[in-house]
Amino acid sequence: MQVLVWLFRFAIVLVLVWFAVRNSGEVTLNGLPGQEWKVSLVFVLLIAFVGGVVIGLLAWVPTVVRQRRELSRLRKAASQAEVLGAVPPPPADPPRADVHGI
Repeated sequence: MQVLVWLFRFAIVLVLVWFAVRNSGEVTLNGLPGQEWKVSLVFVLLIAFVGGVVIGLLAWVPTVVRQRRELSRLRKAASQAEVLGAVPPPPADPPRADVHGI
């Protein structure tokens, strides 16, 4: 399975390199009046991709922080409940009469 994952990753990298080579032309970025930059299209696409990843991660962080805080609170509550004896121990698994379900 690991080999398939690495082959898939390698194929994606090859496609991206091929795309970069095929689109290596220059584009003009117009900033403020009188400002003009000539840069490679691949560079512009890379910057746009990295910017999207950063924005996505920044949007994801509050959710992760909130979930970790809640998980910590719930673990603490469960630990206190076990110490006080409010939570019975989990039942033992009954022995299986038939292994194959027949």
